[in-house]
Parts: sequence; structure tokens; C-alpha cells
Amino acid sequence: MFKTLRDAFRIKDLRKKLLYTFMMLVVVRFGSELPIPGVNTSYFADFFAKQSGDAFGFFNAMTGGSFTSMSVFALSITPYITSSIIMQLMTIAIPKLEEMQKDGEDGRKKILEYTRYVTVGLALIESTAMAVGFGGQGLLHEFNVLSVIVAIATMTAGSALLMWIGERITENGVGNGISIVLLINILSSLPDDMSTLYTRFLRGKNVPVAVVTAAMIVALIAAMVVFCIILQDAERRIPVQYSQKMQGRRMVGGQSSSIPLKVNTAGVIPVIFASSIMSFPVVIAQFFTVDYTSIGGRILMMLNSSSWFRPEQPVYSIGLVIYLVLIVVFAYFYTSITFNPLEVANNIKKQGGFIPGIRPGKPTSDYLNSILNYIVFIGACGLIIVSIVPIIVSGLFSISRLSFMGTSLIIIVGVVLETIKSIESQMLVRNYKGFLND
Repeated sequence: MFKTLRDAFRIKDLRKKLLYTFMMLVVVRFGSELPIPGVNTSYFADFFAKQSGDAFGFFNAMTGGSFTSMSVFALSITPYITSSIIMQLMTIAIPKLEEMQKDGEDGRKKILEYTRYVTVGLALIESTAMAVGFGGQGLLHEFNVLSVIVAIATMTAGSALLMWIGERITENGVGNGISIVLLINILSSLPDDMSTLYTRFLRGKNVPVAVVTAAMIVALIAAMVVFCIILQDAERRIPVQYSQKMQGRRMVGGQSSSIPLKVNTAGVIPVIFASSIMSFPVVIAQFFTVDYTSIGGRILMMLNSSSWFRPEQPVYSIGLVIYLVLIVVFAYFYTSITFNPLEVANNIKKQGGFIPGIRPGKPTSDYLNSILNYIVFIGACGLIIVSIVPIIVSGLFSISRLSFMGTSLIIIVGVVLETIKSIESQMLVRNYKGFLND
């Protein structure tokens, strides 16, 4: 990675792109420290201090701490991510959008334009709900029409500005701008996480114990990073052979290719959906007085990830089983709407291709579907391992959830790998240009 960056800085054009990306990220972190006018910046930090649900912890990590401090970028790029998921689902459900997506670059630009509109709409709805719903409870210093309008306008504009910055990075910088903004937000919490680890495991220990403990922590983090890299890059290649055919006066085709099926086909979406569903009743219960000794209160405790793996309350870890089942279910669900084996099989057949040993058409579709079901389960098990490790550590050692572990670690590894590949591809293109110019 460092060699790639060093080589990239030697190329003038790439050096400009890297510096442009860096300056944009400085703007992002600067905006994350600017408070919204008239807002109690510590309100949400105090409100959520009593519970450490996985969904809220992940959301705060995605915003780089901007949400709890109620800065200008409090909503971060979460409205854009939600909008992208909605548009992806709508593309499957609405034939016109599906045709538009297949219409080439013009169709994709149109869908991107719709995604921007939906993003602003979602940001407006979320900021209005926060300003109106929490304004009278202490979020706003003065709960009046002007303060509510200022808060709504600031949060909506902040989210729209981050979306614009992400798109400018994609166009003028390196990598996917939205992903890079998300990455820098997650990494911004790294110093606090390191401080948490030091305070809990190293402070006050004698030197030999501290060294062994630090080595174990580093080994665990390194193992999780390597596992995430393997999970992100793992794929099953399905060989495809294309038959020869006469075109004009010559034979064309006859080459072999492959269909790469990623093991982690759904990415982090299953974990986000599962944790959101589990945490939703818990977050809603915060608005009411709940008797946690009653049956309803015990169910809420079971759904709260902060209650899992507590040695003094082992019964509440039953909720973890529900959480793991939801991850597997959403892994299959999201894969089913993003990858259509029948469409792939038909495209292979139209191009005169076939999978060796498998007849074209429906048998090919059935074969792809059986392979897909197998690798999706393996990918879901990988997501479960990555998700459950920080939960176990948090429960057994009574520490707050680390923002760079679990789902966030998958995002970090995925974005870093994607950005490095983008830089290497641009370097390769320039090397070819140099060769041609010579």
C-alpha cells in the first residue's frame, strides 16, 4: 500500500488528485467540528450515554462523532447511503428504472440525479424529525420557529454538501468519494478507541503484563484485518466457454472466460439491517419509562446488544441468536435482489457461451443459483464472525464498542482495497500512455 502511494506521488497528475482528495477530507473534518447554531451540542451525547446499542454506535461511527456533537455534518452521508439503497431496490421493482439502468451512461446519470433528490428529501425529513421531536426536550436552547428552521436548514445543507464533496472526490480525486468520506469519518474515532483500550487493559499494569496484553490486542486486530481482507477479496470463479462462429470470412469466439461470484456478495448491508431491526425497539423504549423487571423489559434487554455476553446476565445472550439469524436472512435477501442467475444464464446463452458440463438456459440458472446459495452462506458466516468478536469483547470486559471493529472494519478494509486498486489502475493507464508516447 505504501509503495503504491509513494509511486503515485511521483506522477504529477496523480499527485494532484491525491492532494485534492486530502484537502477535501480536511474540509469534511473541519465541518464536523462546527456546531449548529442554537443547538445543545451535548444533548445526544448525554441521551445515548445510558445505552450502547450496536446500530447507534455504528451510526455515530459513520458520522465521525458529528451526530453526538450535533455539528453541521450531524447527518453525514447516511441520507445518501440510504437513498442509494432505496434506488437500488426501486430499480429491481420498477421496470422503467431497470431499463434506465441498462441504458448505458445516460441512464445511470439519470438514476444518480434521482438519488440526489431522494438524498435531500431524506435529509430534510430526518433533520425535521430531530429538530421538532427533540427540540423541546433540550436539543435546542430556545425552542421556537426560527431555531427549528435554522437547525433543519443547517443539517440538510450539511448532508447535501457532503454528498457534493463525495462526488467531487470521485470526479477529481482518487477512488469512490462517498466511500472515502465514510472511511475518514470512521477513522476519526480511532484515537478515542485507542484511549479506551489503553485505559481498560494497559493503564496501571506492570511492564511485562502490559507488553503481553498489548501484543494480544495487536494480534487480535491484525487477525481481524486479515480475515476481512480475505472475506472482501474471496470469490468463486465459474468457467464459461464461448463457441466459435463464422462472422464474415473469419471465425470468431472460442475463448474462455469466467463469472466471478464474490463470497461476501451483500457487503455490510445484512449487518446494518439486522442491527437496525434489533435496536429499533430499544431506541424507541428510551422515550418511555420501562420496567426492566417485567417481561417486556426483559425482552428489550435481550434485544439490546450491550446486554449480550455479560457474565452476570447470560440469559440475555439469547438475543444474539436472533441477531445472527437476521444476518443470514438479509444476506440471502439482498443477494437475491442484486444478482439474477436467470438473467446471467440468458446473457451467456445469447452470446453463445456455456458452462462446461452444464446445458445452457435453465440448467445453467439452476447451477448458478446452487453455487450462489452455498457461497452466500459462507459470506454470511464471515460477517457473523466479524460482527460477533467486538460484541464478545465488549460484553466480557465491560468496555464500550470500538468504532473501528465489526461492521466498520469491513468498510475500512473494503474502501482501502478499492482505493488502492483505483490508484494502481490509473498508474497502469499512465504507464501505457508513456509507452505509446515513446
